[in-house]
Amino acid sequence: MNENNTVEKMRRMKLKAMAGLYHQWLNRTDDKSYTTDEFLALLIDTEWEHRQKNRIDNFIKQAGFKHVASAGNIDYQSSRNLDRNVVERLLTLQFLSNAENIIVTGPTGSGKSYLAQCLGVQACQMLHRTLYFPTSRFLDKVKLAKLDGSYSKLIKTIGKAPLLILDDFLLTPVDQPGRSTLLDLVEERYDKAATIIATQIPVAEWHSLIGESTVADAILDRLVYSSHRIELTGESLRKKKALSA
Repeated sequence: MNENNTVEKMRRMKLKAMAGLYHQWLNRTDDKSYTTDEFLALLIDTEWEHRQKNRIDNFIKQAGFKHVASAGNIDYQSSRNLDRNVVERLLTLQFLSNAENIIVTGPTGSGKSYLAQCLGVQACQMLHRTLYFPTSRFLDKVKLAKLDGSYSKLIKTIGKAPLLILDDFLLTPVDQPGRSTLLDLVEERYDKAATIIATQIPVAEWHSLIGESTVADAILDRLVYSSHRIELTGESLRKKKALSA
């Protein structure tokens, strides 16, 4: 058997991690005392882990996060009003299985976006497709889709994502087409997929900002009333970092 040919065949079959490990093993001068079963399991495990990592990396890239946020960096200082037990429970992603929403509110710089993206990254790491949009960018994307005739397809595609994160929700005025889009989106996702909303606008003000009472009622009914709520407080974390730098 030509072992170098075997390595090349593995590479051509796109078994890159397996080929790399096998090549390393061929060139080892120390003990190679694996049983056939042990070595086969090692090759398969290496290839499996490589592919899983690639899938996770692709999920994170496709999500479009501003930051690849880490749960290990969440600040739980008491002034933020952030309960570690609540966050750790959400990080189990049970809310995804239940198609439940999360609303994170708080002043500028309080870490709303970071917390939302932590949950998004966690979802990607567990191989749940996630999409992240600043709300204004999402509405701009929708306007273009309406112009080129791909609106329905876009809403259905976003509607199928297990997790959608809308950041900076309602920071800019919502016009009639925007209201209609938000209603189409929440209707498409209602009871089927989870949505995280991050915003500095208190929930009590959403109705008036959305406008058109009937549409606002329908949107809030689907987004708010069965959601997990996190209300952050305290000074801007960006300001604290600047002062400590």
